[in-house]
Amino acid sequence: QARLVESGGGSVQAGGSLKLSCAASGALHNCMGWFRQGPGKEREAVALIYTGYGEPTNYAASAQGRFRLSLDRARKMLYLQMNNLTADDTAIYYCAAYEPVRYCWPKTDTNPSDVWGQGTLVTVSS
Repeated sequence: QARLVESGGGSVQAGGSLKLSCAASGALHNCMGWFRQGPGKEREAVALIYTGYGEPTNYAASAQGRFRLSLDRARKMLYLQMNNLTADDTAIYYCAAYEPVRYCWPKTDTNPSDVWGQGTLVTVSS
């Protein structure tokens, strides 16, 4: 059974950077990505990628230009490089793997086959 383990969270000052990692075991799903849930907020997608080829990586508007998602298919590692962090980026970040209805973005359904990591906390102080 697929399993995801995140690492790399921590505390950083505004303007700083962090790199999150997600180690996947088992077969890769067609879609992987990062979601986050901030204090008092609903979970939201941050960046999603098709693990095959031919579909661009998608970013939330809040992440565009500051975050970069990358996938090492051989090592089954998913990364999220986060730059110029702000207090609004404070959240628990979750790695996810799932099969899309059609495209990886947006992810509008919840499926029992979805795989989620345990989450890693990112705290940005202003």
